[in-house]
Amino acid sequence: MRHTPELSAARWRKSSYSNPNGGSCVEVADDFPGLVPVRDSKDPHGPALLIPATPWTEFVNSLKAQS
Repeated sequence: MRHTPELSAARWRKSSYSNPNGGSCVEVADDFPGLVPVRDSKDPHGPALLIPATPWTEFVNSLKAQS
């Protein structure tokens, strides 16, 4: 069984590409070794996705390559 990290004390940061008017916003939290918690900033008490760090890094790098 996998352990689900406690996210209540997580320090979330908004994507630098998020809409400043409260539109499509993604937040991530740091300091979770091997995982990247991701949530919708419009629903901060809603669920968070727990994405393994390596695929998340690959995803972000592919987005940067398209810019």
